Amino acid sequence: MQIFAALVLLGTALHGAAPMTHSLINFYTGSSQVPNFPEFVTVGLVNEIETDHYDSNSRKYEPKQEWMIRATEDEPQYWQRQTEYRFGHQQVFKANIEILKQRFNQTGGVHIIQRMFGCEWDDETDEVKGYEQHAYDGEDFLSLDLERETWVAPKQQAVITKHNWNNNKALMAQNKHYYTQICPEELKKYVNFGRSSLLRKDLPSVSLLQKTPSSPVSCHATGFYPDGAMMFWRKDGEELHEDVDLGEILPNHDGSFQMSVDLDLSSVKPEDWTRYDCVFQLVGVKEHIFTRLEEEKIRTNRGKTSGINIPAVVVPLVLLLLLLAVIGFLVYRRRRTGRWC
Repeated sequence: MQIFAALVLLGTALHGAAPMTHSLINFYTGSSQVPNFPEFVTVGLVNEIETDHYDSNSRKYEPKQEWMIRATEDEPQYWQRQTEYRFGHQQVFKANIEILKQRFNQTGGVHIIQRMFGCEWDDETDEVKGYEQHAYDGEDFLSLDLERETWVAPKQQAVITKHNWNNNKALMAQNKHYYTQICPEELKKYVNFGRSSLLRKDLPSVSLLQKTPSSPVSCHATGFYPDGAMMFWRKDGEELHEDVDLGEILPNHDGSFQMSVDLDLSSVKPEDWTRYDCVFQLVGVKEHIFTRLEEEKIRTNRGKTSGINIPAVVVPLVLLLLLLAVIGFLVYRRRRTGRWC
């Protein structure tokens, strides 16, 4: 699931990352015979913050941020119109799953159809980038090459759709207009209305944790926002790559984030510990947090120092649903059939 793994990791590799790049991404997921999960889900994200949601159980398109309501006040019927729009795509996705099952010579079983679209905008250079990708059962199916104005089909079963869509010049012109004009305009509008939350920067508290004397020392940062961050260990001021295990960026219950990076000290003499330090970097913030490795600073489960338990990861149910929805990819705004036949 190459394109979806990239989404989960978006914003975590920050050495040299542009701090003023904003994103508007929509994910649509259609599924068949997935237990306890809606057949159709859409999720919108601005700067990786969930802004809206629709699913086939509620059949209601709803805002997830207060500023999204203010951003759409000039369109009184916006939420009702978009609810109807998504309900229409719900039916299209259901039909498309059956089409693809035939193309792949499949009958029953669990199947997932996915589509993602969106754009990025650099508010320093004003550069805009649009993209749209499709997948079926976790594998790349179709992608839009906007620069060359063509669809790319990595699967033989997608070639017929590729030809149909490439031959539809009006649809391609519509795609280009959306990704170069409409999507960036919407993104700029949302960034303006959601500026106080989208652009806020919260630095974390950083602790050194260790379960047992032989365990790696974990440098743990919690409470930072947004989730664009990097943390690493150094020795004598040089970044370490060996004996280091970098964990994922994970959510806290209050909307902030946490992450850890472990250092194996099994081959390091105690007198050399102070040559090591942990560095935390938050995107868009020049000041970094440096934490020197000193034994008296380490929190343990053994009662040697503070006796504070290593914190457990909190993953809200809503995030789990969001991550499932991130498996899905669909287009927004302009009315198209979207059928893959």
